[in-house]
Amino acid sequence: MRVVVMDTQEAPNKWWALQDRRMRNVANQSLYTQQQQIRMDRIKLALELVVKGQIYEVNYGKRGASVKIKSGYQVRDRKNLALLETDWASEGIIRKETAQGTLYFMPR
Repeated sequence: MRVVVMDTQEAPNKWWALQDRRMRNVANQSLYTQQQQIRMDRIKLALELVVKGQIYEVNYGKRGASVKIKSGYQVRDRKNLALLETDWASEGIIRKETAQGTLYFMPR
């Protein structure tokens, strides 16, 4: 699986950043087909089975959709996570590492 390490900054005003993200998420969700939305929901559910930690809702952007796992998570089942990641890599899904956590990104 392709892994990208990103250097990101936290938002200075987190409440406004959350409101902006929610608004953009609703607007951008209409850019994705029903199959793509279902695929991202299944990725989130699969991550909930193999990872212990906070997993955020699917975030829909203009260039792609992603599922974020907050930093400090623990992997419950390494073997199945490796199998999932190889399957996702064949579909073009990328894992991005940041200081805030790990994202699984599906380009649009």
